[in-house]
Amino acid sequence: MKKTGLLLGLFLLAKPAMAGTLSEWGDFLIEDIRAMRCRHSYDVYVPFYAWHNRLTYDQEHIDKYNENAWGFGLGISHVNTENTWSGLYAMGFKDSNSYVETYFGYARQWNWTAGDDDQWRAGIGYALGLTQRHEYAYIPVPLPLPLAGIGYRNFNLQAAYVPGVKNDGNVLFVFTRFNFSL
Repeated sequence: MKKTGLLLGLFLLAKPAMAGTLSEWGDFLIEDIRAMRCRHSYDVYVPFYAWHNRLTYDQEHIDKYNENAWGFGLGISHVNTENTWSGLYAMGFKDSNSYVETYFGYARQWNWTAGDDDQWRAGIGYALGLTQRHEYAYIPVPLPLPLAGIGYRNFNLQAAYVPGVKNDGNVLFVFTRFNFSL
């Protein structure tokens, strides 16, 4: 749990403009969600892979875990004038034990762009959300995660890393995000 708190702290303070009090950060988050509600596009998420870090799992666990995390999700998002993407979303997918898991929340990713009309991008950020798993009787549990991604036009490949301990957590969760306007 200390690792999760440390990672969350590092990502929340990643941008100097956000380094301030928790109240200031909360105000920023509320304003970003309001802006997204007024001006947004739509996202379709397709989770597909959950890689269990081979340095932290024994072979017995690797052999029994599902890494095909197929699922589906929907969301809304926007990109501000600094090429920073923010999104609200919900998705469901097969977890490591082949049960349905859900994750819903807010994500933010600072992007660097390249190419004609800045069509290529890569970035890092964080996801703040709640997950529901069978081990916890589907009671929502907070799960802040570091996030990274690359994209071209409306297609994005993103990944979040779930920190953990020996044979638990330490999973790279990979999904695609298709962005479109109606």
